[in-house]
Amino acid sequence: MLSPIDKQNKHNKGMKKILLIAIAFISIKGIAQQKMGHLDRKEMTRKMISLTPEESAGLQTKRMTLQLDLNDFQQKEVYKLNLQNAKKRKDMMASNKAKRDNGNMERPSKQELLKMRNDRLDMQIATKIKMAFILNTEQRAKWETIQEEMKHNFKNSMKNNKRFAQNRTPFIPRRF
Repeated sequence: MLSPIDKQNKHNKGMKKILLIAIAFISIKGIAQQKMGHLDRKEMTRKMISLTPEESAGLQTKRMTLQLDLNDFQQKEVYKLNLQNAKKRKDMMASNKAKRDNGNMERPSKQELLKMRNDRLDMQIATKIKMAFILNTEQRAKWETIQEEMKHNFKNSMKNNKRFAQNRTPFIPRRF
């Protein structure tokens, strides 16, 4: 016959096993949900890339309309600007894809890299000047705040990017 202490120890061992099984199920469920969320992000990115410049500009304009309370005139002008930028982006993506497919994708030289950065910065300056004419003072301040948040979020996502983590080299933003 088992003593009361032996019965208690046997009961505790059973409870420990049940607790371990419950923890294992909870952690597996959490990992599965994280992976599902990650797949949804990848799918969303794939869908965004497949959008035409017109669709992309339309979505971006609607998003900006909601954020900045744009009137009809502003919406039309912002759409034109977004369409112009989306076409440039799509052309650049197509040329990069063609280079990758041909196997001609190689690291750009220092001069090419400088030219690409200057072109990108020129485009950002031109966009900022055009937006200054389209938006009022309050909207412009809000738009600039949103741009800074997007820049910050991009930098944080680069810190967590597998490519940078794989090399164990942190992302260091360049300051010019």
